[in-house]
This record gives sequence, structure tokens and C-alpha cells, in this order.
Amino acid sequence: MDKTFNLGDLVVMKKNHACGENKWKIIRVGVDIKIKCVNCGREVMIDRLEFIKKLKKVLGEENEEA
Repeated sequence: MDKTFNLGDLVVMKKNHACGENKWKIIRVGVDIKIKCVNCGREVMIDRLEFIKKLKKVLGEENEEA
């Protein structure tokens, strides 16, 4: 599976967030990845290796989903 992601992409994580959503938007890319929940707006910073393990699917740019 191709797990390439860029800034601004929507991604689906393996586990749901506490609010029930599993779609996140990437808002910072570096050694750590910062993602924002699409439903509640909560921001989480995750180590890149941990993020890649927990990543299920990359949906692409936010405007492609609308």
C-alpha cells in the first residue's frame, strides 16, 4: 500500500478518535506529524514512525473529498 502523504491531505487512521471520527487533516509535516480531527478540531502531534503505523489510508487533498 502506498502511504505517501503531504501537507493538507486527509487521512484515515486505524482507530477512531474519541468523538467517533477517524478522518484527520495533516497540518504539519516534519520529524513529527501534526494532525487535526475533521469532526471536533482537536490537534494531535505524533511521531512520524508511529503515525505511519497507525495510518490506514490517504484520501488526498481536502477539496477532493468535498
